[in-house]
Amino acid sequence: MRAASLDLDLEVFQGPFDLLLTLVLREEIDLLEVELAEVVLSYVDHLERTGELDLEAATEFLVLIAALLELKSRLMLPGGDEPLDWQPEEAAEELLARMLEYSRYRRAAEFLRERLAGESGFRYRSAPIPRALRRVSVDAAEAVYEPELLARSIGGLLRVPPALDLSHMARPRVTLEQRLAHLRDLLGARGRFGFDEAVAGADRLTQAVTLFALLELYKSGEADWEQDAPFAPITVTAAAGAGGGPAG
Repeated sequence: MRAASLDLDLEVFQGPFDLLLTLVLREEIDLLEVELAEVVLSYVDHLERTGELDLEAATEFLVLIAALLELKSRLMLPGGDEPLDWQPEEAAEELLARMLEYSRYRRAAEFLRERLAGESGFRYRSAPIPRALRRVSVDAAEAVYEPELLARSIGGLLRVPPALDLSHMARPRVTLEQRLAHLRDLLGARGRFGFDEAVAGADRLTQAVTLFALLELYKSGEADWEQDAPFAPITVTAAAGAGGGPAG
């Protein structure tokens, strides 16, 4: 029992929780002198120090404390001088039986959780058959639909839908090859030009395609560019030893 290893520092006892249980059950420590509230507070302080909650250990602790509370309540009831129904050995056996019962319930809960997780993809009908359909033979059943209506419905599902009309969408009217030819014409005629000049008056799509064309020229070794600072004008020059190339 992991919860039984809790270290305690009480007025009448100092040591692990399992030793306190043993001494109480052997009647070597009077249970009436043990402040169970301090035991609970010590366990809460232990949880705060560790910063984590072990549900199994916490459940064990609750079972043990509940058993001690029951024993102490029996001692505090009127007529406490009379002998208890439980002897120390019987109390220890009862405590062990409760721990075993808790363990059985925990294993049963784990088994049910695993079964539920394994059957998560299947759900079965649990409602009874409607009263109107009970004790009705197949021969007495009547059709609840028109065959022609069902055929038309299935035929509609098999019909190929018309093609989508994309006439309202704007299509790009510039290609990468066109912008490559444009840049090569500028390089062949001037050898050096500004990128802003190459895209003067063009829309954003044309500007983007022109930038891709410039990257292609740089990749093929036909052109270089310079830019003194971020967002400064870009100057495109013909690469050393490279001609302007064919204009498309």
